[in-house]
Amino acid sequence: MARWLAIWLFCGACSLAQAGGVAISYALVSGDNDPHWPYIQALLLLACGQMNQHCELTAARNMNQGRAMEQMLQPDGRVDLFWGMTSRERESKLLTVRIPLDKGLIGWRVPLINADKPQLFKNVKTPQQLAAFRAGQGQDWPDKQILQHAGLPVVTSPDYPHLFSMLKQRRYDYFPRSVIEVRQELEMPAAAGLMLDPYLLLHYPTAFYFFVSPKREDLARMLEQGLEKSVADGSFDQLFKTFNSEHLRGLKLSGRTIIELPNPLLPDGTPLSRRELWFHP
Repeated sequence: MARWLAIWLFCGACSLAQAGGVAISYALVSGDNDPHWPYIQALLLLACGQMNQHCELTAARNMNQGRAMEQMLQPDGRVDLFWGMTSRERESKLLTVRIPLDKGLIGWRVPLINADKPQLFKNVKTPQQLAAFRAGQGQDWPDKQILQHAGLPVVTSPDYPHLFSMLKQRRYDYFPRSVIEVRQELEMPAAAGLMLDPYLLLHYPTAFYFFVSPKREDLARMLEQGLEKSVADGSFDQLFKTFNSEHLRGLKLSGRTIIELPNPLLPDGTPLSRRELWFHP
């Protein structure tokens, strides 16, 4: 916590160094309780601080990722930025800041299941065995296509919060969630009656990026330069560990069965060769 506060204060001090400021309108694609937001906010402020910019962050109205992308592509769209998993379509239409915000953790997935079925996946070891169960996913999430490509049945909803009630209503069997978001999600009222499966860990290579409106080349350039500076001086890594180390320890990943899934959506420009950008268990 002390390290987080130190970084936060550093970001705030740097962001006030230049008058005028940079306006950033972001889409809340996972609603008001987005488990990513505290970390994302800290990263935005860190990047702004590295560039000596005062950034004014404003939330656009809640919308799913597909709607956010539509807004960003319209000449009069009011959304500058959202964060999410990469895909070829997204990178072809939007400006992509190719610094994986989560160091690839978005592709490490643990299932949320109903608490009255704690042994659901005890004997599941392969993708073929997992295919006997239905996963839940957002209608416009790239993860949906990754799971379907692997032969796994998927039930979708356009509404992220609704997926929790759908799971409790048995409309599907498990909700694969990334290791950086699942513990926060379990604390949400919507997750009452759900539990973390103790047996499985799904993995597919992917990245969680800032996507920026084509109208805001200045913003994309500033974020990329600011994050690169943060990677170089170690402050990015420090922030990542502060927000994620405790989550990872609590999930006991080393004792789980890992099911590897291919990612047909992974763009060629993904910086997999830059070892410093990725999490290594």
